[in-house]
Amino acid sequence: MSCDLPIIDLLKKTGGLLEGHFLLSSGLHSPKYLQCAKMLQHPEYAQSLAEELSKNFRSTKIDVVVGPAIGGIVIAHEVARVLGARCIFTEREGGKMCLRRGFRIEKDEKILVVEDVITTGGSILETIKVVESFDGEVVGVATLIDRSGGKVDLGIFLTTLLKLEIETFTQDTCPLCQKGLSLIKPGSREKS
Repeated sequence: MSCDLPIIDLLKKTGGLLEGHFLLSSGLHSPKYLQCAKMLQHPEYAQSLAEELSKNFRSTKIDVVVGPAIGGIVIAHEVARVLGARCIFTEREGGKMCLRRGFRIEKDEKILVVEDVITTGGSILETIKVVESFDGEVVGVATLIDRSGGKVDLGIFLTTLLKLEIETFTQDTCPLCQKGLSLIKPGSREKS
């Protein structure tokens, strides 16, 4: 089964577009939060989105798809299935992104980094450093949603299915904090 709905409609339909006062994994505050897990819990949506996301990489030999935990795991796995590649994920240990669980990257393996949402690019850049520490070659990055509106420059080819420009604020400049609204921390990044 495939899905013909635009990604923003899928987010709305599945309750993945939230409004409130959110602490993002980047440390920034935002009035909107994209919970892609709500959308990706439906295998037919995950499959359709992965097929679309992988289009720019079908002619490239990809050995491994790497997703930053936790948001990138499901979509990275689906993209790896489409591309016929292995899938692993990075995760934090002691506040630092690393490979665990016996995952390895061999020298010169071609790597695609896949994430659900990019805001500042921090998790992706950390994942790229992990790949490079194993002498893997990152050939590109694919994300479902770029919530920076295309402002993030990773210094590498980036493809995304949806660009949104959603305001973010530091704690000091956040109008939601100034209004006294409760802060919700839905993200997955461990703060150290």
